[in-house]
Amino acid sequence: MLSDVMDYYGLTQDCQGAGYFETEHHQQISKELKAQVKQGRMIALSGIVGCGKTTTLKAIRQELIKEKEVLVSKSLSIEKGRVNLGTLMMALFYDLATEKDFKIPTQPEKRERMLQTLIRKRQKPIALFVDEAHDLGSKTLIGLKRLIEVVQDGEGTLSIVLAGHPKLKNELRRPAMEEIGSRTTIFSLEGIQGQKLAYIHWLLEKCLKKGVKRSDVFTDEALAQQAERLTTPLQIEQHLRLAFEEAYRIGQKPVETEIIDAILAKDINALGPRLTRHGYNAKALAELLDTKPAEIRSFLQGNLTPARTQELQNNLLAIGIPL
Repeated sequence: MLSDVMDYYGLTQDCQGAGYFETEHHQQISKELKAQVKQGRMIALSGIVGCGKTTTLKAIRQELIKEKEVLVSKSLSIEKGRVNLGTLMMALFYDLATEKDFKIPTQPEKRERMLQTLIRKRQKPIALFVDEAHDLGSKTLIGLKRLIEVVQDGEGTLSIVLAGHPKLKNELRRPAMEEIGSRTTIFSLEGIQGQKLAYIHWLLEKCLKKGVKRSDVFTDEALAQQAERLTTPLQIEQHLRLAFEEAYRIGQKPVETEIIDAILAKDINALGPRLTRHGYNAKALAELLDTKPAEIRSFLQGNLTPARTQELQNNLLAIGIPL
C-alpha cells in the first residue's frame, strides 16, 4: 500500500502480515495436531487457498519449540514441483545435525541408517513440516510413510505434517491411496468462517494509528459487505487494501459501499475461482475426470449441454469436491 494512502487513513502498516488471528477452531486444531505429533504420525492440514494454513502452522511450530518436547524441522525448498523424499530427508539432516562439519550421506542405505542414529540420539519426537504438500507425488507420500516406519525401527519418533489445498485431502482419501490415507490424520482448517466481521475489526485495530477510530476510515455497511462477499483472510486483506486505494483516488473518507462494489470482481465466487481455491485448475480437473482441458473450461464457463454439465458435477461430488 502506498505511503500516501496509509497517511491519509491513519494506517501504521499494510493490512497483510498483521499477525495471527486465533479462533476457538484454531485452538482446537493446534491442540489435536500437537497431540498427534508426539505419537509419530502422518498428519495433513487441509484448507482452501488463503485460509491461513501457513500462518496457523507457523504458530503451532512456535508453540512446539517453546514447549521443548518436540524437535521441529521444516522443508524450505521453494521448487515444490520437484520436492521428493530425498529433499525432505535432507531437511531433517540440516535441522537435526549438531556437528558443524556434518556431511549428509547420499547413498540410500547409509542415509537411512545415519538418520535413525541421529534421531535416536536426540531422544525427542521429531516433527517435519511440509507446506504446499498437494504438489507431492504419490511415490513421495509412500516414501514418507516408510520413513516414519524406519525411524520407529530405530527406536525414534517421527511425524510428518503436510499442509495443502483440499486437493491433498481428497487425494489421500482415494482408494488408490489407501496405504497412505488410512494412516494419515486429516484436519480441515475452516479459517475464519463465522468470524469474518470480527477478523476485519481485529485487522483494522492492528493497523490503525492510536486514536484513529474504525468508523473514521470505513463505514459499518462497507465492512459488513466485505464480510458477506469475501471468504478468506487473504481475500479480506487484499480487498481492504484495494478499497483504501480506490477511495483515496477519489478522496473518499470513510470508505463506503459503492467502493466495495467497484473493487469486488463479479465472478469472485463463481465455480472456477472456487475450484481453484480448492487446488483444482483446468488441467488438474481434466486429469481427474479423464477429459480434455478445453471441455473443463467450457464446463466452468457454463457452455456445456445440461446433461454433460450434470454428469461432470456428479463426478466431482463423488470425488469429494464441493460445488
